Amino acid sequence: MPAETNEPQTAADRFDDDHYPAYTMGRAAEMLGTTPGFLRSLDEVKLIEPQRSQGGHRRYSRHQLKLAARVRELVDRGTGLEAACRIVTLEDQLQEAQDLNKRLAPPPEQDYPPLRGL
Repeated sequence: MPAETNEPQTAADRFDDDHYPAYTMGRAAEMLGTTPGFLRSLDEVKLIEPQRSQGGHRRYSRHQLKLAARVRELVDRGTGLEAACRIVTLEDQLQEAQDLNKRLAPPPEQDYPPLRGL
């Protein structure tokens, strides 16, 4: 999830934000090599919930497209849609937990040579 800040994002900051909803449904489907219907099905099973533009159009982030691409890969290999979504959800949760553990882990102890003469 993106970090919540009170500082406004510049346009340049959004390029680096994996959670910024930069892609329309048509562009997202094109990038994934799939149909808009496939993306709608991921919304229906609650794998990804795209943000909506002021006009009500779905907008997808890079993070959501990475999840959708992984689901498509599993479905193309014969995994059912709901099972593929569950697998991807668990993979994503595991990655988030590993990232959190890295951030919260104490720094590794330095391997100092033994003190002499003490």
